[in-house]
Amino acid sequence: MEPTVIEALQQSQTIDLTTTGRRTGEARRIEIFLHADRGLLFITGMPRPQTRSWIHNIQADPHVTLHLKHGVHADVPALARVVTDPAERRPLIESAAARWGRRDVELMMEQSPLIVLEPSS
Repeated sequence: MEPTVIEALQQSQTIDLTTTGRRTGEARRIEIFLHADRGLLFITGMPRPQTRSWIHNIQADPHVTLHLKHGVHADVPALARVVTDPAERRPLIESAAARWGRRDVELMMEQSPLIVLEPSS
């Protein structure tokens, strides 16, 4: 992976995320916010009681593509892992909540999706 891409991945930013549809097998692309903190790349979202389709897709196939589109333009393959363990979730949820100015960390812990990403080299 090019050094500029590695540097770009370490900056929190809006990206596109492509997953594979669990039923159709077709590529599904959404715009979402990538967080970079504590040496980890992760994606979370606003609290909502329903599980998002992209989470279901990742549970079925963890291979995703991160599409960088601000400054550096690159398509980065990655493996995504859904994080459910509260001890692992809390520092990442707290980081996202602080970045967004949210105070409802407990609600986010309960209802926000969270995945950790490992870019493929």
